[in-house]
Amino acid sequence: MQPPLPIGTVLQNRYRLAKILGQGGFGRTYLAEDQGRFRELCALKELIPPQTNAYPLEKTKELFQREAAILYQIQHPQIPQFRATFEQDGRLFLVQEYVEGKTYRSLLAERKNTGQKFSEGEILQLLDRLLPVLNYIHGKGIIHRDISPDNIILRERDNLPVLIDFGVVKELATRFQYPDKAPPATMVGKLGYAPSEQIQTGRAYASSDLYSLAVTSVVLLTGQEPQVLFDESTLSWNWYRWIPPIHPGLTLVLNRMLSYRPGDRYQDAREVARALNDALNYQSQASPPQVKTPPALTPNISQVETLAVGSRLPELKAEIRQNISAKETSSVKTPISADPSDPDSIPTPSSSLDNPWVVAFIGMSLAILAGVGSWTLVSYLLQRQAVLPNATTTQPLPRTEPTVVFPDTKEPLPINLEPPTPTISPEPVTYSKRLDIAENQPFSLSDKLKANATVNYTFAGKQGQKLTASLQEQGILMTILGPNEEPIDNRSNRVTRWEGELPFDGNYVVQLSTVRGVTESEYKLDLLLTNVQPTPTETPTPTETPTPTPTNESSTPSNLVIDTQPVDFPEGATGTQIFSGETSPESIKRFLVNVQSGQILSVRIQNGEATLDIRHPNGLLVDSGSGVGEWESTVDEDGEYQIDVKSTNKTNFSVDISVRN
Repeated sequence: MQPPLPIGTVLQNRYRLAKILGQGGFGRTYLAEDQGRFRELCALKELIPPQTNAYPLEKTKELFQREAAILYQIQHPQIPQFRATFEQDGRLFLVQEYVEGKTYRSLLAERKNTGQKFSEGEILQLLDRLLPVLNYIHGKGIIHRDISPDNIILRERDNLPVLIDFGVVKELATRFQYPDKAPPATMVGKLGYAPSEQIQTGRAYASSDLYSLAVTSVVLLTGQEPQVLFDESTLSWNWYRWIPPIHPGLTLVLNRMLSYRPGDRYQDAREVARALNDALNYQSQASPPQVKTPPALTPNISQVETLAVGSRLPELKAEIRQNISAKETSSVKTPISADPSDPDSIPTPSSSLDNPWVVAFIGMSLAILAGVGSWTLVSYLLQRQAVLPNATTTQPLPRTEPTVVFPDTKEPLPINLEPPTPTISPEPVTYSKRLDIAENQPFSLSDKLKANATVNYTFAGKQGQKLTASLQEQGILMTILGPNEEPIDNRSNRVTRWEGELPFDGNYVVQLSTVRGVTESEYKLDLLLTNVQPTPTETPTPTETPTPTPTNESSTPSNLVIDTQPVDFPEGATGTQIFSGETSPESIKRFLVNVQSGQILSVRIQNGEATLDIRHPNGLLVDSGSGVGEWESTVDEDGEYQIDVKSTNKTNFSVDISVRN
C-alpha cells in the first residue's frame, strides 16, 4: 500500500492537501483546498487497490472512470457533489464536495455521555428526510451499500442529514483484486448494518439500503450496537426492549424493514413512506388520540349553573333540587308499613323518589341536562376564545389545531411523510440598522431572527478596504451587498463567511435571513474592516529613453490564434457536453454558448493545466470569471456567452459545459 501523501502537497496544480480525514483498507480521504475555487474546501478520496492480482493500469483507469461517471450524475442537495477524477503518480482520486458537520455516530456518542439517546420524533424526522434521498439514487439504479451512523452527517448550515461515502470505492478495490472471477462475499458494508444477502453474496438491492437505514434508526433510538440488538439464535431483532414503548406504527414499519429475507421487506423508499404514513394514521384512528386543550376548554361541571343555557334550565334544576331535598327529608322518616293481615293493604311510599319510574325520569333528565349544558358551555367558551380581549376589536384570532398526542408516545409525532402542503407564511419583514465600524477594530453583535424576516446592517466602505464577515448561526445565512444593492461576487450570496476587498466607495449591506423551515434562530455576527496598504515602490531614477529596437511581430498579441467552436444547445434546452483540445500561450480555444436568462451556466476544466475566462454577450468579463478552473452562475441576460480556455504552457485539456434550468 502506498503511504499517505505529505500534508501541503499540491495535486494537479490545484488541490492543496490540508489533513487526512480518514483511512481504511480500500481508500484514504484528504481534506484539501481547491485553489481553482477560491481555496474552497473539498474532499479528495484516494482509491487504494490491493496489490495482489491487480488489474493492468489501463483497465483500472477505465473501470474507475466508468464508476465515477455514474456518481457524477448524482445531483441532490443532500449528497456531496462529485466534481472530478484524476490520476497522478499512479494514484487515482475522486474530488468531492466537503460537508461541514458532525456524523450521527459522533452525535450519538455526545448523547450517551449525558445519558440520552435520539428520541422517537427525531427518528421519524430522520426517516422523513432520508427516504426521498434513497428514492432519488435508487431511481438512478445506484445503491449506497454502506448506510450507517458513520456515513450520515448532520450538515451545520441547514441541519439536514447528508448521505456520504457511497460503497463504490470499496467495491472497485475488490473488483481490482479479483479481476477474473466473481468477487467474494463481504465486500461492501459494515458488519451488523448490511443485510445477509449483501454480506454473503455481495448482491445489494434497494431493500438492502432500507435494511441498513432501519438498523441505523434502532441504533440511534437505543444507543446499542447491532450485535447487542440482533439475536443470532433466532435471527430476529429485539431492539424495542431497550427503550420505553413507542408508537406501534413506527415499530411495525421498522420491523418489516429489518426482515431477514429481502422479499419480506419494503421494496423501495416510497413504499416505506406510504406504510409509515398509513400505520401512524391507522393507529390514530384505532386509538382515539388525546387532545391537548387549553385550560379554558375544560370547565368544571360545578360552574354550569352560573351560565344560562336555555329557558327551561333553571326550572329543571329547581325541580331536581326539590326532588333531591324531598328524598333526603323522607329518608329520615319512618316508612308507612302495610298490615300483613290485610291482603288489600298496599304500602305507601315515603317519597316519590322511591318510585322506579320517577328515578328513571330523573336520571334521563340529568343526562340530557349535562349534555346540553356541556355542549352550550364549550361552544360559548370557544367563541370567547376566538375574540381578542380588547372589547373594541371585532377581528377573530386565527385558530390553531390542537396537538395530537398518541397514547403510546411521549411527544407529538408527524403523521404525513409526504411533502407538506404549503401554508401561508407571515408577511415578510425587513429591519435595517446602521453600523459604525471603525477601521482595524473588530466589531461583533448578537441577536435573534424570526422566520420570514430579514435584517440589513449598513456600513460605509471604501474601495480597496478588506472586509472579513463571519456568522455563527443556527439556520441563518448572510449576503454581502455592494452600493449597487447586488451581491459583491458569487461567493457573497447566502454564505456564513466572506472575505475580500471592497470594489467601490459607498454604503455596503450585510443582509441576514433565515433558512426556510427555521422559525427563529439566534446568531452572532463578527465584522472586521481593514485597510489594505499598497506595497511601497521606489521612485524610479530618470534615465535616458533608449532607442526602440525592432521587435518580432510574431510575439505581438495580433498573432494570437483563437480557435472558435460553437456549442450546440437548442434554444431553451439543457444538458452537458464535454470537449477536449489543446491550448498554449499562442493559442486560445473559445467556445460560444447560447444561454437564456434564468438558466444556470456551468463550466469546469476536467484535465489539463488550463484556466477559464467567461464573458457576457456584451464582451465584459462575468464576476469571478477570469483565470478560474470552474465557474457556475445563473445568467441574467439572453445571448451568446464566450468561454476561453487558456494556459501559460502548451497543454491538452478537457472541459465540460452544462446548461440547466
